Amino acid sequence: MTLNDQDTTRQPVLFLPHGGGPCFFMEWGTTWDRMAVYLRSVRPSLPRRPDAIVVMSGHWETQGMVVGSTAHPSLIYDYYGFPPHTYQLEYPVPGSPIVAGKIRDLLRHGGMACTENATRGLDHGVFIPFMLAFPDADVPVVEISLPGSLDAAGVLQLGEMLAPLRDENILIVGTGMTYHNMRHLMRPDGVSDAQSVAFDTWLQQAIEAPLARRTQSLLDWEHAPFARECHPQPEHLLPLMFAAGAAGTDAGHRDYNDIVMGKALSGFRFG
Repeated sequence: MTLNDQDTTRQPVLFLPHGGGPCFFMEWGTTWDRMAVYLRSVRPSLPRRPDAIVVMSGHWETQGMVVGSTAHPSLIYDYYGFPPHTYQLEYPVPGSPIVAGKIRDLLRHGGMACTENATRGLDHGVFIPFMLAFPDADVPVVEISLPGSLDAAGVLQLGEMLAPLRDENILIVGTGMTYHNMRHLMRPDGVSDAQSVAFDTWLQQAIEAPLARRTQSLLDWEHAPFARECHPQPEHLLPLMFAAGAAGTDAGHRDYNDIVMGKALSGFRFG
């Protein structure tokens, strides 16, 4: 299969921006409106209803590889200083111990040790965007961790190991932010705003490049314009690497872009 002859019967692979805290469920003017519209467009854009969703968030970092295996995940309100009602949000989505077992087996077959966590719920990097993207909460969600020991190469390989799940009508998603310097994110200024645009432009070109160049660019992301200014720590960018790895030979493209509080933010789709 070539990049121009993609399998449209399989689920795509997505990288979704998750916004700032519970931003879509509080008064914040029109700041997050376009991102909310984008997230609401995700489910109708899929070829069919997925049988499950496997997601990596930038908000679950672990020492080793862990997969959530609870059948009924709770919600982790891991944001601070927001209105009281945002700590009462509900998203009663099921989990899937069966899919969690498939993930564990695929990773172990690929030489990566993996444990299961049968009690951890979903962090806000998952349930906040999914409340918009999958509002019916009827597709089982399994979250996997981001091992702190993995760099871009390791996370790309992790995605590659889980790519076979796509042949079982399982949607693979990474959630994070293409800009995540908290010192500047909520404070527009000319310098950091321009840096975010330069990095986001590079990121679009990297994702939309032919496969070999895409992979090499992502491996070398720290050499991109203002990479470390935009991502002092990479945990919100690495889920994009995970998605790119799971995409295999499928071409990628930017399907969302906006300027939010001065910073360029994007979403990507493969396949």
